[in-house]
Amino acid sequence: MKYLEEYIRYLTFEKHYSDYTTLNYENDLLEFIEYLKKENIDLLEVDYSLIRGYLNYLFNEKKDTNTTVSRKISSLRGFYKYLSNNNYILNNPFRLVSLPKKSKHLPKYFYSNELEELFNSCDIKTPLGQRDELILEMLYATGVRVSELVNIKLTDIQMHDLSIKILGKGNKERIVSFGEYAKDALDLYLSNGRKKLNCKNSEYLFLNHIGGRLTTRGVRDILDRMIKKTTIDKNISPHMLRHTFATHLINEGCDLLAVSELLGHESISATQIYTHVTTDHLKEVYFHAHPRAYMDKKKK
Repeated sequence: MKYLEEYIRYLTFEKHYSDYTTLNYENDLLEFIEYLKKENIDLLEVDYSLIRGYLNYLFNEKKDTNTTVSRKISSLRGFYKYLSNNNYILNNPFRLVSLPKKSKHLPKYFYSNELEELFNSCDIKTPLGQRDELILEMLYATGVRVSELVNIKLTDIQMHDLSIKILGKGNKERIVSFGEYAKDALDLYLSNGRKKLNCKNSEYLFLNHIGGRLTTRGVRDILDRMIKKTTIDKNISPHMLRHTFATHLINEGCDLLAVSELLGHESISATQIYTHVTTDHLKEVYFHAHPRAYMDKKKK
C-alpha cells in the first residue's frame, strides 16, 4: 500500500527508528488496515465512529490489554498525523482519541546470582562464546538498547576511559561507561574471537557467524539460547537487562537524573518506573535500621 510504504520509509530514514520499532508500527498499521477492509472503509475516510468500533474490537474481541491498545492507537495517531501533515487528509481523526490507562507493572529484572549464572553459561573458549559473553556484559554494564548495541562500531569505543559513544533514538548521541568485567570480556573478544569472525573486514563490534553485523533479532536468539543453559525460570530479553541495569543502580543509591541520562531517556518521567525497590532491598534496609529488628541476646 502506497501510504503505508511511504510512512515506513519516513520512520526509517527520517525519524531513524530501529528496525524493531518500525516493524511494530508496521504490524499495528497492517492490523488496522485489515479491519478497514472488513468494514469496507477507505483508509482516508476514517472517522471517530469507526475508531470507536475499532476500540471495541480490540478490547472485546481480541481481548487486548490496555497497554497493547494504547500502543496501537499511538501507532495510528502517528500515521494519521503524517497523512494530515502531507495533505492526504484534512484532519487527524485520532487526535482527540484518549489512550486507555496503562496497567502499572514493575519492570522485570535479574538478581545478581541469576546474572552470574548467565555469565557462566558462555563458553569463552570459542569465538561465538566470547562474543556472547561480551553481549551480556555490555547490555548489563551500559543499559543500552539492543538497537544501540548492534550499531556500536570499533571507533565508538574509548579504552582509555572505558566509554562508548552511543547513537540513540532520534539520532541523539550520548556517552556510556563500562567497568572492568566488561573490559576483560571486550579485550578477550577483540584479541581473539572477533579476529576469527571478521572475514568481511567489518567496522562493527558485534559480528555474526559469517562475519556480518549482528542484528537485533540475532541478539534475542543468542539470549534465548543462553538462558536455556541455566536453571533460571524466567524469560529473557535485551530490555530486561536494561531494566536490570537501571534497577541495580537505583537500589544502590544512584541519582535518578543520572540513570535517566545513562539510559538516554528524553524525560526523567520515563525513568521513574525504576524507583521501585526490591523486597530483598527493603528487608535489608529494615533489619539494618530498625532498633528492634534484632533482639539483644544479653537481655534473654
